Amino acid sequence: MHKKSATHRVAVLALPRVVAFDLTIATHVFGHDGHGRYATTVCSLDGGSIPTTTPGLALTVDATLDTLADADTVIVPGFARGPAPVRALAALTLAYRRGARIASICTGAFALAQAGLLDGRRATTHWVHAEALAREHPRVTVDANALYVDEGPVLTSAGLAAGLDMCLYLVGRDHGQSAAIQRARNMVTPLHRAGGQAQFIPAGTATEDDELATVTAWASANLHRPITVADLARQGVMSTRTLHRSFRNQFRMSPQAWLTQQRLRAACALLENAEITIDEVARRTGLGTATNLRTHFHRAFATTPTAYRRAFTP
Repeated sequence: MHKKSATHRVAVLALPRVVAFDLTIATHVFGHDGHGRYATTVCSLDGGSIPTTTPGLALTVDATLDTLADADTVIVPGFARGPAPVRALAALTLAYRRGARIASICTGAFALAQAGLLDGRRATTHWVHAEALAREHPRVTVDANALYVDEGPVLTSAGLAAGLDMCLYLVGRDHGQSAAIQRARNMVTPLHRAGGQAQFIPAGTATEDDELATVTAWASANLHRPITVADLARQGVMSTRTLHRSFRNQFRMSPQAWLTQQRLRAACALLENAEITIDEVARRTGLGTATNLRTHFHRAFATTPTAYRRAFTP
């Protein structure tokens, strides 16, 4: 492991068609510190102009992959999904092996996975891409709910604002909570949300294959009713054992867990209407009582229905 300097060196690796917002999160948290704690450099394969995912916007980068050779932390912002350049993956691997901390924001996790740095680890990415990450990299345990995941030398975060949460978390990990609070205050943003707080995934985003399409469509239309696994199996004209196997293969969870997830997603949508009471939300989603709704909501999202309503109601 390399000896770290007094000033923590951060390399932000811009891969082709980088997500500009993700990149500027990292550069703003670490590059505008003002206390000499971090020295931040944006780099790319060979320097020069780097396209972004924003049409008509490109970035000019002076530094190259050589920057990773002595970085203490390497951050990979999101980029347009696809194979990352082989030289970039090799540089990430070398940086990791010599002891650098590696972190990703949003789809940057795909580069870490392609480099093998997430094998055997938990990881997250934006919920839109979580299924693809799990499918393309079966050795990675993908947590589609987490805002960010700290696996020690390797960290991943979900999309956009979750990258800010992770970066502030890293400031706190490096220099203590007071430093993270000060950095958040300077940026006029609340202190980071804990990594265990869940991404809020809108209802209807789950995908299903033909075998389960009838089952999930029926369940989604009848969330207000008590539904058993036997009910689901009857809708799919299959045994409960086959149903369990199909849900595990398709959704990586049990039918009961999937059903609770759908109830909570529906609850999120209803909570965004301030005229619907918490009790009514619980009734319409089949969770029964407001107490039961709060219990499941806190377990899934690490927050309360009321707090969610405050955050997402205009």
